Amino acid sequence: MGLFNVTHPAFFLLTGIPGLESSHSWLSGPLCVMYAVALAGNTVILQAVRVEPSLHEPMCYFLSMLSFSDVAISMATLPTVFRTFCLNARNIAFDACLIQMFLIHFFSMMESGILLVMSFNRYVAICDPLRYATVLTTEVIAATGLGAAARSFITLFPLPFLIKRLPICRSNVLSHSYCLHPDTMRLACADITINSIYGLFVLVSTFGMDLFFIFLSYVLILRSVMAIASREERLKALNTCVSHILAVLAFYVPMIGVSTVHCFGKHVPCYIHVLMSNVYLFVPPVLNPLIYTRTKEIQSRLLKLLHLGKTSI
Repeated sequence: MGLFNVTHPAFFLLTGIPGLESSHSWLSGPLCVMYAVALAGNTVILQAVRVEPSLHEPMCYFLSMLSFSDVAISMATLPTVFRTFCLNARNIAFDACLIQMFLIHFFSMMESGILLVMSFNRYVAICDPLRYATVLTTEVIAATGLGAAARSFITLFPLPFLIKRLPICRSNVLSHSYCLHPDTMRLACADITINSIYGLFVLVSTFGMDLFFIFLSYVLILRSVMAIASREERLKALNTCVSHILAVLAFYVPMIGVSTVHCFGKHVPCYIHVLMSNVYLFVPPVLNPLIYTRTKEIQSRLLKLLHLGKTSI
């Protein structure tokens, strides 16, 4: 108990976009639209995969995991973002902030793991199609999903305790409309070296390694595709990877941008940092349903479900 016998504020004050407080009421409209698209689009995908037997295949199971993580991360940020931008209610209890921080990082890391597994799915489908059904069984798919969740939980479980051990007495004002570990630890009036090192370790050992293996899988896929004699078959094989590549770019490009600005953009205005962090959290859940519903297989089955729904009314 002595480990946490330090000074903590009763609550934190959240910030929308510094310097643009007068525009919060205008920004709340686009934010609500983004949340509506993210929640509705991903919920439709989850429902379609659940009720449509023809979607009970590995790629669609992985897509439903991705949609679940997008819904979860949207729900984790929605309460405080809505209160900050729409109601100008900025306070969040200390413990509630730690819970939100854990959930945001948890589902973000889980999404990274799912994108890695989806790249393995593409690798097996293209490079070893004869073994696809035997490699990616229902049990293996369930194990990979549970593995991604377990990795996130085990890796991030120490974060709330690493914050709770720090005395926070400089300020209680956060620079975002939600709680993040780097933002919270900067308010401490004590040495944060352990937090910084652990945060860097988590970033490199999970997100960094995931991105490396995704890149490696596509190098192997490209090598295999280039060995196909027919140009038409090569394009057909590569076309099956387009949606996943776009999802990877939608997730990792904002993340790399945020990391770059935090490391090298010390003279960049504060609102740029906040805007890029918002893009990182809000854009992938919006784009992923749009990316995957453009595929013919998902489109045709969603239209079939909508048609059945209309005829049953």
